[in-house]
Amino acid sequence: MATIHDVAARAGVSTATVSRALNGKASVDPTLVERVLAAVRELDYQPNALARSLRRQETAVWALVVSDVENPFCSALTRGVEDVAHANGYSVMLCNSDDDPSKEAHYLQVAVQDRVAGVILVPTSSDIDITRLAEHNIPVITIERPVRHHMADSVIVGMRQAAQQATEHLLRQGYERVACITGPEGLPVFEDRLAGYQDALHAGGRQVSSGYIRHVPLTVEGGRNAAEELLHLRNAPDALFVTQGTLAVGALETVQRLGLRTGRDLGFVVFDDLPWARLVDPPVTTVAPPTYAVGQQAAKLLLDRIANGPRASRSVMLPADLVVRGSSQRWLPLLEQDQSERASLGVSSERV
Repeated sequence: MATIHDVAARAGVSTATVSRALNGKASVDPTLVERVLAAVRELDYQPNALARSLRRQETAVWALVVSDVENPFCSALTRGVEDVAHANGYSVMLCNSDDDPSKEAHYLQVAVQDRVAGVILVPTSSDIDITRLAEHNIPVITIERPVRHHMADSVIVGMRQAAQQATEHLLRQGYERVACITGPEGLPVFEDRLAGYQDALHAGGRQVSSGYIRHVPLTVEGGRNAAEELLHLRNAPDALFVTQGTLAVGALETVQRLGLRTGRDLGFVVFDDLPWARLVDPPVTTVAPPTYAVGQQAAKLLLDRIANGPRASRSVMLPADLVVRGSSQRWLPLLEQDQSERASLGVSSERV
């Protein structure tokens, strides 16, 4: 493998001249630059990026810390970040925190040790301490949960508003008893989605019943068990708002096992734009966060921080879209039944 000394010998210049030429220094004679570049091509020389970056006290690497890369939200987010990073000469180090503060702290320590150029983070809490990153002038962009620090910008999805819109859609369809299956208590992202659900019930003059709310682990089994409990209540819900895709898989398994059909026997909306949502029968109504755009926006904010240095913190909010499909819309034949039966089922003639 060729070294900088080999390039210098081939070009007939010093190693210092090679270094200055490769780093774009204007002080190098253009003729010498051409000789250096020709030698680089002939020898297929690969500059030692790590050594060069250590001299600059940073690497051309970003740390991206997400809760779980298997979550569709995190997967699309990662792609958005990586596409912008790659186009601007950066690589991305991907880390899974599993919503564990100690694991998150470990990865942030690694980011400091490796002198990354910046961090994009889906934090476990808005109270996360980024002091050490700030001390090393490492800019931070947070997603979903703002962090109060002058070195941190944030990108937020309007989750509470979108959850409210989704629940209001079910109510407009005539569903009377809308239940919510959501993630563990204390996680801000699920607290926001639950709050949006409650906002819709309050706005519609409905009572918020804790008996229709289930906080469960973010697993298929969690969604399955929650749906099982809810659908066996004496006054069982006639619609489910599920705040996460993995939970929705389990909930739908229970719905199918009980012989129920969404859009006919049960309204169903899930918060996550799932790749399989269009493929089931009927297709599933979803709240679609602009996850790829979130990743892109976070990466652009980080580029701006790196290029322009300290400035006032900035927060950007992106809206989520409600994609209405068959699982949340009343089955038309039901509307042809007599008024008393429709009343007992809570059917409305209004459609979206």
